Amino acid sequence: MDIRISPSLLKGDLSIPASKSCAHRAVICAALADGISRLSGITMSKDIEATISAMTALGASFEIKDDAVIVKGINGSINGTADIDCNESGSTLRFIMPVAAALGIDSIFRGRGRLPQRPIDIYKRELKKHGITFRADEMPYEINGRLTGGKYEIEGNVSSQFITGLLFALPLIKEDSEIIMTSHLESRPYVDITIDILRRFGIEISETENGYTIRGNQRYTPFDECVEGDYSQAAFFYVANALGSDVNILNLNEDSVQGDKAITSIIADTLKNGDITGYKADCSDIPDLVPILSVLGAYGNDTSIIYNAERLRIKESDRLAACADMLNNLGGNVTVTSDGLEIKPANGLNGGSVDSYGDHRIVMAAAIAALCCKGEVIIKGAEAAEKSYPTFFEDYVRLGGKADVIDMEQ
Repeated sequence: MDIRISPSLLKGDLSIPASKSCAHRAVICAALADGISRLSGITMSKDIEATISAMTALGASFEIKDDAVIVKGINGSINGTADIDCNESGSTLRFIMPVAAALGIDSIFRGRGRLPQRPIDIYKRELKKHGITFRADEMPYEINGRLTGGKYEIEGNVSSQFITGLLFALPLIKEDSEIIMTSHLESRPYVDITIDILRRFGIEISETENGYTIRGNQRYTPFDECVEGDYSQAAFFYVANALGSDVNILNLNEDSVQGDKAITSIIADTLKNGDITGYKADCSDIPDLVPILSVLGAYGNDTSIIYNAERLRIKESDRLAACADMLNNLGGNVTVTSDGLEIKPANGLNGGSVDSYGDHRIVMAAAIAALCCKGEVIIKGAEAAEKSYPTFFEDYVRLGGKADVIDMEQ
């Protein structure tokens, strides 16, 4: 699906969809609880549907009622091998693989898009040390055995998702366990979200000087969770406002531990007397903000630098290259560096045609960039936004954006 966007400004109230990060975690915790939990406010997307499907394959049951999901936790073992389709969701794969291992459920993990290329070497190494056999080196992965406790040595500069997956799994096994970080933990706020939600479902995690200790034989308890709004999705509209729009952004928790709340302080520091100045942003903890931060920088009157973002090369796209390509095709002046982006002033953006690279965040960033372009913008493959924000263009148009589908070919 290709979309043509004409310049405009957005105005009105917008209730931000539920945090995808929080929703993934709440779904998994509720599925592991012995009883029934009610998760309200969840925004369904392909990634969340993948996690629900995965936990269903492991024995939980789900009933969707309006914006609520009623979850009956896993009770007993399943027969045979669990066949888990992660679609394109790296969170689903990395969160649930150790959970299946801790439950002792032989499982096959499938995926598509760029997911088969995203690394799981840490699990192949550490899970093998703790009772798990891998039957394939490439996706689809098949695991067998039951996870045991002990020490897990994990690099912190690959993905915090490996830490989160183990934090879900290790409380389920009999022995106590310890996660030892062998390098600095990047994207730490995502682990903070995990621990915060685990606590509400009755699981205790203790932080140490260089990692975490996890008491074994814990039990998840049912909990009724209202999933808070997603600052990573709100970021697109915060930048729209910095470009002159007037969107009243609702459904956000001001006390949230979401790392992407940093968008509010970055814009406050960058916006001076109505002008966008340059910035330097360390994105090691906020990688999902990079596409929309690059748009903010492209409209700035001074050079902006994004750094500590090299891990973005292994997302749904090579996001560093995709951001640069998207903005340069619109008339920007963006260079990919060894670990990020250098964004120089370009006296506005002209318009043009951009590729989504199958990446939801590139689509939404391009749509915000198009608001103030001098001409029309065509986004190819815009359906990728459905991965995390299925109603993005519906909300965009309702707020006054001018977006028209011009090609229904998938």
